[in-house]
Amino acid sequence: MAGLRPMAIMGVSGSGKTVLGQALGKRLGIPFIDADDLHPASNKALMAAGIPLTDADRIPWLNVVAATIAKGVSENQPSVVACSALKRTYRDLLRTQVSDLLLIYIDGAAEVIARRLEDREHEYMPASLLASQIATLEQPEADEAYIRVPAELTVEESADLILGTLHLSLAAPRAD
Repeated sequence: MAGLRPMAIMGVSGSGKTVLGQALGKRLGIPFIDADDLHPASNKALMAAGIPLTDADRIPWLNVVAATIAKGVSENQPSVVACSALKRTYRDLLRTQVSDLLLIYIDGAAEVIARRLEDREHEYMPASLLASQIATLEQPEADEAYIRVPAELTVEESADLILGTLHLSLAAPRAD
């Protein structure tokens, strides 16, 4: 799709990355990738045991995520990927392979996310890891290309907000 940047939906577990990513992918007609599916078995086992991942655990996984997004870009097929990308260094790593990556940051209060986690089952991510994810989270900074989406919005409202913002940025004249 011409003019469309690859997107990474970021946020803590339970923020709604996967459902929003699926909805955006469908509405934009581009592939959706769940980075959770790219975790090695060792990471899944740690999380299932309630053990938070370290940077050493995450970096190889993030390299696979970045390579997966970059492959799509090289084939002129941008995608939307659900990836926690909790730290600036993780997002910078993704951008080493995908420089024009647009972040969609799902921002929500811990209470909102905790309620969502109570209402879902996840293959390996227990609700007990939410506190460590919140402690690890570094919100995107002004120099990062991102769209903030309040977690309180419905999936449809979130997708409308993102698509409206994308439409405006695609329609704006370039300042060359």
